[in-house]
Amino acid sequence: MERYTLGHHPSVLRTHSWRTVENSAAYLSPYLLAGCRVLDVGSGPGTITTDIAQRVFPGDVFGLDASESVTQQATQRAAGLGIDNAHFLAGSAYELPFEDNSFDIVHAHQVLQHLGDPVAALREMRRVTKPGGIVAARDVVYGSASWYPLLPGLDEWMRVYQELARSGGGEPNGGRFLKAWALEAGFTEVRATASVWGFSESDEREWWGGAWAERASSSNWGPDAISQGIATETQIQQIADAWTAWVADPAGWYAMPHGEILAVA
Repeated sequence: MERYTLGHHPSVLRTHSWRTVENSAAYLSPYLLAGCRVLDVGSGPGTITTDIAQRVFPGDVFGLDASESVTQQATQRAAGLGIDNAHFLAGSAYELPFEDNSFDIVHAHQVLQHLGDPVAALREMRRVTKPGGIVAARDVVYGSASWYPLLPGLDEWMRVYQELARSGGGEPNGGRFLKAWALEAGFTEVRATASVWGFSESDEREWWGGAWAERASSSNWGPDAISQGIATETQIQQIADAWTAWVADPAGWYAMPHGEILAVA
């Protein structure tokens, strides 16, 4: 059964709210031209969506997310910023509530890795994209992440993350499959690239590691892993403590690689 294992705890939304076009969709930025009509699938708190909206103004941008409460927060955020060409609605990536050939660009960031059938979602994204338009996607390759110091608790975190993500129907290393998924979905022109998030400065360590320490101890991530027999309470605490230790270490360093695609409809 497909399930979003990260949930929408404040520790999750805090990291999602850091995302912008510059740090999460730079590969797409040359195509974000004034007047473009864009759909952002899995828009979450809407920080990338509103950034896109400012870049393509006066073009309309729609952010779609499975969570009604998150789309409401995104709507409030856009209103607070005075961005009136960004619109948010709840819906499914498998049944986009738009007619064929509706958008110049359809974008999804860190979405396909969580889906049980990413190829079906890409086909649906292609359906609503105008001929010659672009479907853009970016996803992490969690299994290729690297860090220092080499704390056993972080090795345990990776094991639990991988197992829990797959138990929810997802593929936590989705970035490496993006081009293959796009070709299977019927795209014939696919440009595939890669980029890396890197966190090392004290504020970056606090933002990333602090959020993960909180996720492990306070969100539904830890209890889900325990209830499914993937981890024990002791192991979840070990993970939280390891992230806290990583944040406190001035030598702390973390790199997270991503796959990216630009697929022509």
